[in-house]
Amino acid sequence: MANIVPASEFRQLFLTHRPLMDVRAPVEFIKGAFPQAINLPLMNDCERTQVGTCYKQLGQQAAIELGHTLVSGNIKQQRIDAWCQHIQQQPNSFLYCFRGGLRSQLTQQWLQHAGINIPYVQGGYKAMRAFLIKTIDSAPEKNQILVISGSTGSGKTEFIHQRKDAIDLEGIANHRGSSFGSQITAQPSQINFENNLAIALLTHQQYHQTSNAKLIVEDESFLIGRAAIPHNFFQAMQQAPVVIVEQSFEQRVQRLHQEYVVNMQAQYYQQLGRDAGANAFAHYLQQSISKIRKRLGGKQHDELQHLILQALQQTTLDGHYAWISQLLAEYYDPMYQYQLEKKANKIVFKGSHQAVHQWLDGHA
Repeated sequence: MANIVPASEFRQLFLTHRPLMDVRAPVEFIKGAFPQAINLPLMNDCERTQVGTCYKQLGQQAAIELGHTLVSGNIKQQRIDAWCQHIQQQPNSFLYCFRGGLRSQLTQQWLQHAGINIPYVQGGYKAMRAFLIKTIDSAPEKNQILVISGSTGSGKTEFIHQRKDAIDLEGIANHRGSSFGSQITAQPSQINFENNLAIALLTHQQYHQTSNAKLIVEDESFLIGRAAIPHNFFQAMQQAPVVIVEQSFEQRVQRLHQEYVVNMQAQYYQQLGRDAGANAFAHYLQQSISKIRKRLGGKQHDELQHLILQALQQTTLDGHYAWISQLLAEYYDPMYQYQLEKKANKIVFKGSHQAVHQWLDGHA
């Protein structure tokens, strides 16, 4: 096995979800990493800071010597043992540091002394990250982007999940996109959102290799929660043809009740127990409506808050239909119509879920 993984292998590395051993410090890993990576650092945060300061003041050789002093004896052996255990479990792993420099080479050497040969990634995290950014920026040139739009509650995400030629931006962002879109688990960091988006695009391109193959995405704002869609990709979405899925007002109210109320309450109960879960669920609803207070206006916001509080005091979940219906009719639908008017010249088809699926399948 070669000791260095060249950039020419990056695409396959991500498509095959090759296990990666990230030897950067934890603070670096937290800022951004790859989904198949595990953090097994050569130096912890404190050690890295000391070595970095030494490097600035006394130069590279002094910093290397300090690093060997800090990571020696039992500490060194514990880290080698952790690497060995990981490689025994994932024998086809690659390792990397930030630039594929001293930390990667030293880790590789120590493992070789322990009888294990593991390649390190040329250019390290920085090179792989640059490859993924380029993947996102070049995607609009390789694919014909089509945007699925529709009124709030019309099942756009559900529609996306039924298409093999689509990617789920909200799933990657772990957010449903609206003011009520927060999930119980945290959103990924911006870097991790971009990394996961790029890998989803690579996967799409692998399975749809025809020239200018369709890439279907849901209509999104620039921000999905706190995750920002990369600029070039978002601009391409703004210029793309729009296909609209349509459902009745009653169907949309029912779907939002299921998503905002039934599903979220169940998740909070499962994670926190009934009492704490009930409090967290109530907080989620009240906080979500408060996020759009300025756009709603004080009076309408207060009315909706009152309806939410009334519904929360009931023993069944049926009371929530009232505020969802009002929110949809008086806020989301007018806002959607305003946005739709600005996209009127880009609309190429509209219809039911089934009709849109049939139209897309006939326009390969």
